[in-house]
Amino acid sequence: MPEFVSLQDVSLRYDVSESTLALSGATMSIKRGQFAAVVGPSGCGKSSLMKLVTGLKRATGGTVSVAGKRVNGPLKIVGMAFQNPTLLPWRRLLSNLMLPLEIVQPHRGRLRTHRGEYIEKARDLLRTVGLEEFEDRYPWMLSGGMQQRANLCRSLIHEPELLMLDEPFGALDAFTREELWDVLQSIWMTRKFTTVLVTHDLREAAYLADVIFVMSARPGRVIATHQVDLPRPRNIETTFDPHFIDMVHKIRNEIAQVRSEGRAATARTLKAV
Repeated sequence: MPEFVSLQDVSLRYDVSESTLALSGATMSIKRGQFAAVVGPSGCGKSSLMKLVTGLKRATGGTVSVAGKRVNGPLKIVGMAFQNPTLLPWRRLLSNLMLPLEIVQPHRGRLRTHRGEYIEKARDLLRTVGLEEFEDRYPWMLSGGMQQRANLCRSLIHEPELLMLDEPFGALDAFTREELWDVLQSIWMTRKFTTVLVTHDLREAAYLADVIFVMSARPGRVIATHQVDLPRPRNIETTFDPHFIDMVHKIRNEIAQVRSEGRAATARTLKAV
């Protein structure tokens, strides 16, 4: 598989007058169709990395490329989902799913003349996640898990080549979260869009990803890369596999180490002051 997302020696400073970098020397490569997860301690720059890849923020240094082109602004080929579903409360579910089609070209130009085709596509996505009977409901009439299913559908309605997920299941209970792991895995295995998942849940990363990037404390950089060679489709029994458990423990230890180093560096800085 060819390289699809590439960060080479990337740095990011939100304010040029600040001495603290969000990212410094961050390098990673994700192949087309691959499912990648990014993990690390809080404040390590995981969400900043998402902004760089999607073109919402420009790197201070280094290069960010997607689909062989340097990223210089917001990308049209991206779908995004966040921890909060952000569904519009005044729109019914089907109408919420159609929202990206009203914004992203070429769908925006085709929506009026091909509306029936797009509605069927939206309904097909709802069937995929078991929400076909709820297309006329408002978001506030749905559970958190149902809203997040719909959020995934909305991020995929315009058939993006790249799906960016920022803690999409972080606000859900453990059982609902594990249920949605299966939903996402099933959709990804069918459509094979390149996916980048930012998460604090190491089990989630190991369950869903082909490759896991571990980031250091701020300024963030990639300190380890783990290939996940567990067979698919994975299920909850996979999480009890010794290889799965060993991988999660190894990554947890790597993050614990960088957290410890980060606290020690902060203590030295405060002492010097």
